[in-house]
Amino acid sequence: MTLALAVSLTGPSHAQAGSSFFEPFDRLSKTRWFTSSGWANGKHQSCLWHKDRVEIANGKLLLSLTADAKEDRSFSCGEIQTKARYGYGTYEARMKVPFASGMNANLFTFIGAPQDRPHNEIDFEFIAPQGPKLQTNFHTAKNGENTEFLAMQNDGEFRNYAFIWEPDRIRWFIDGKLIRDVRAGTLPNEPQKIYLSLWSTDTLVDWMGSFDHGSAPQTLAVDWLAYTEQGAECGFEQSVLCLDGVDVAQ
Repeated sequence: MTLALAVSLTGPSHAQAGSSFFEPFDRLSKTRWFTSSGWANGKHQSCLWHKDRVEIANGKLLLSLTADAKEDRSFSCGEIQTKARYGYGTYEARMKVPFASGMNANLFTFIGAPQDRPHNEIDFEFIAPQGPKLQTNFHTAKNGENTEFLAMQNDGEFRNYAFIWEPDRIRWFIDGKLIRDVRAGTLPNEPQKIYLSLWSTDTLVDWMGSFDHGSAPQTLAVDWLAYTEQGAECGFEQSVLCLDGVDVAQ
């Protein structure tokens, strides 16, 4: 339940998908990335996306949520999204995730109504309604309830998060360990944009818990992010595709 909305920045999603890349976040490429700024995704979001909440520092992307009022919101928060859309393959990032009640830190792919395409989405969402949790999920226009939860530790450590998306399968990994494997049902099949964001709510309390305004500021730190096309060989040492003991062909 990412409730993601975004401006349409590229052509129809049936156009050729983007190719493999590794993003070290030594800078924020305006060719690859769009910074969300000046709007919220709806009344459920208690912060406004703002460019001031997106920063590159010491080779890391920092997305923050702060009590810095913008327009009609008491808080401002950060999001980036790729301009290109990407198809089947491996999506992964090394991140240090914050947990707080009423807050959502995430890595996900999405395409939908804002781009005049059917809803397709694959999620890592980090929430803390009654303690730290990872919510993995996927959506299609005909299949929107595919959520699983995993208890997490709020230890402030960087971890590698990855999912491998294939026509008939999606697998999610943490530090090379398989945590979920979906092989049945209707799966996403449209090229999607890649998103990283951190946001809060005062209304979605049944899902995310009540937001403690005093818990801000919060920061999602991203060391790197990568996409590897389906069928391509391992492209960098940290990839789940390169790890000994991880058989991604099964």
